[in-house]
Amino acid sequence: AGRAVGSGAAGAGRDGERRPPGGAGPSGSAANGSVPAAPRRRGRKSKAELLVLKLSRDLQCPAPEPICVQKVLEGSEAPEGLEAAPGRRPKRRAAKVCWCGLAGQCWSTLCAQTVLESWQGRVQLPLFTAGQCLRCSRALLYLQELAEELTSAYQPPAPNEGAQEPEPECVQKKRRRKKEEETDSDDPAQDADFVPSKEVLLQAEEEEGSDAPLSEVSESELEPLRRHSMKTSSAGRSKPQCRGLAPNGFPNSVMAPVEKCSSITCSLREQKYSQWEFPDWIPLVHKWTCLSESEAAPYLPAEEKSPLFAIQREGIEDNGALYRLNRFNSLQPHEERRDVSFFVGGPVWAMEWCPTPEGSAATQYVCLYCHKSMDETHSVAGLHRGPALLQLWSLGTLQQEGSADKAGLAYAVATDHGCVWDMKFCPSGAWEPPSTSRKHPQMSRLGLLAVAFSDGSVVLYALPHPGALRSCKRTQPPSARRAACVQCTTTLQVGSIQAGSPSESGQCFSVSWMPSKPHHHLAAGFYDGTVAVWNLLTKSLLQRVCQPDGSLKLYPFQSFLAHDHAVRSIEWCKANSNFLVTAGNDRKIKFWDLRRLYEPINSIKRFLSTEVAWLLPYNGVTVAQDNCYASYGLCGIHYIDAGYLGFKAYFVAPRKGTVWSISGSDWLNTVAAGDITGELVAAVLPDLAINPLNVKRSSDRRFPVYKADLLPCGPTGPENSEQALPKTRLYSEMVAKAYVRFRDTDLRSFKNFSSREPMRRMHVQEVKAELSLDRLQLESLHKVRFSPNLDSHGWLVSGGQAGIVRAHCMAGLASGTDQQLLPQCRARFSSLYGAEPCSPSPAAASPLPAE
Repeated sequence: AGRAVGSGAAGAGRDGERRPPGGAGPSGSAANGSVPAAPRRRGRKSKAELLVLKLSRDLQCPAPEPICVQKVLEGSEAPEGLEAAPGRRPKRRAAKVCWCGLAGQCWSTLCAQTVLESWQGRVQLPLFTAGQCLRCSRALLYLQELAEELTSAYQPPAPNEGAQEPEPECVQKKRRRKKEEETDSDDPAQDADFVPSKEVLLQAEEEEGSDAPLSEVSESELEPLRRHSMKTSSAGRSKPQCRGLAPNGFPNSVMAPVEKCSSITCSLREQKYSQWEFPDWIPLVHKWTCLSESEAAPYLPAEEKSPLFAIQREGIEDNGALYRLNRFNSLQPHEERRDVSFFVGGPVWAMEWCPTPEGSAATQYVCLYCHKSMDETHSVAGLHRGPALLQLWSLGTLQQEGSADKAGLAYAVATDHGCVWDMKFCPSGAWEPPSTSRKHPQMSRLGLLAVAFSDGSVVLYALPHPGALRSCKRTQPPSARRAACVQCTTTLQVGSIQAGSPSESGQCFSVSWMPSKPHHHLAAGFYDGTVAVWNLLTKSLLQRVCQPDGSLKLYPFQSFLAHDHAVRSIEWCKANSNFLVTAGNDRKIKFWDLRRLYEPINSIKRFLSTEVAWLLPYNGVTVAQDNCYASYGLCGIHYIDAGYLGFKAYFVAPRKGTVWSISGSDWLNTVAAGDITGELVAAVLPDLAINPLNVKRSSDRRFPVYKADLLPCGPTGPENSEQALPKTRLYSEMVAKAYVRFRDTDLRSFKNFSSREPMRRMHVQEVKAELSLDRLQLESLHKVRFSPNLDSHGWLVSGGQAGIVRAHCMAGLASGTDQQLLPQCRARFSSLYGAEPCSPSPAAASPLPAE
């Protein structure tokens, strides 16, 4: 409890027994009527008896005068119980002053006296009063619990031995008083974050006379308090019992956070999303030039035909058909599952959905980039320039029940800035209906796209609707409408007007657009570990330069060194735009507050992270990692708290190989990741606002979307055996002797999912999977993206080394909240634009001619 301040320590008798001061004998009471001494007993005493004896001895001494450290005059002699500091200022021991300052009584004396009198049944611990501070209230609550433990642990001796008999009525009153405190509206369980520990008391003894506030205590000292606070608050918080199964087959405890996140996402988007932003950046007809076949040839991918592949769907008999697609062609969506597959011509390394307003029912587009050759490699060091092609694919009007439209290439953008590492669309305010009438030469805008290139620049494009572009270029022959060369709207560059060379920071690997309106900030991470932030609406002459061709060149208003090596991924917090997270090649994940960049909020060094995803409702990020630095059994997907709540890392899903990409859905509270083994796995997250330490059976929360396997297609080996695959890294040799098999999971329902074949296969893959690193990983998945739009929020698109991009609908994860939000958003969209939900005509939505 605490030590009484003052002199008068107990002395030892002739027989070695400890006696209280005042001359009391071993069997009699003290002359002054104080508490009788404990009876003489043989053997070792219990801890409770020793504590009671110590308290009784200390309290029988003459009560010292109340000491208040603030009243000790400088230069006066230090009173007894305090040690004089070198500057003649008394050195404070552990908690010598009552924190709330009531009556100036020493806190340690209050502790000892209250515990002993409560144990003897003399007094009742007082209720919390308005005059007491929160910490004193917590201290009294702790003393009351300690007194109860002593009462239950120590049985008082018989009356003939000199000990007092506890009064049953006082004990009953004390218990009634405790019940009243527990039912009080202040709820003491919420304030139970004070636990006197040895570390805190030792630190208080070593402190000088300074009155440092509790907020300045180091993190190591607050760690035990934070742990106890989390345990108490989580134990005291009443959580609704989610028992039984949801209609989709998942337990209600798994689907409850999905319902919650859907409501939070919708309400927060109403506050932070805008209807219209950047009105000056409108696509113009004269800035778009259609290329002929000879002009477009250097930009097109080299592979004209896809590798052979087969699709096996769960619950549907396999007919053994093998498919081979031409470049920019797609398969017809399946009648029941509605999955979409198309071939883009090369390995996919960048991909993003085009945002549309909630309830617009508009055509969904996916923009992506692939390398020109299957064997092409790029060094992260140095700058690289060259031709590249951005592809915009139309997936039709996607709904939860599926898509009836065939995917097609809407148009492609030819650039000369080198390969693309990342791309991001403006989250809101950049889309307008395709039927919007604009005067020539303006075209209706589809979105604003920021692209990170290997030449160290970030380029912004104002993309038009495909129908608007096609109508303006009707005079061009069909062969000249395969690709378009467009003049960029704005170029973002690191440096300054005096030193504007992009070689200062190296290649740009990741970009992130500010998620809150007006979306005027954009951040990017570079090879040398620098993070730069641009103000897209700046009018400063030092940051904004007009180019002769009418475009803009912007310089950052803020840049800082975030890592010792390349910044692999950067993500903005969707709930508060003051925070962002970065992951670098130095194996560190850092959380930053843009208002105080001299040090990160939290820095974690564990493994080499490839990509991070920050879901809207939570105070942390899900991380995909490379397996080169991972401990055995810990490679995969982790959720890491930013540091405010102090939660330990939550292991979302184990993976055997490197996880190249991860994406999160704010609507579904779900993350999906693709790895080098060719497996696309999704996991429904628990409510991470509560400590996930007690989450049970996390394996039931994850499920495979599909698994890609590379199998031999000739007579060189047995069927479905990987031993017969050629040990080569050349695409031409591998594609001649092997094919890719996709095994899809039925995502319409999750009933009896734990016993179904895809789940059993996934668990076996997690334990016994083997990587064949001596051959080309043609089945590897490099990019995964959830649709951010409410109209298509259940759709997931993925692509990898084979150049085959696939889109799947997770209809089984649809919640009741989503079904209620969609009609409301469509009605709001109709009232806003004065028309029915946007549904472009077939002519406007039809893709350009494909090969």
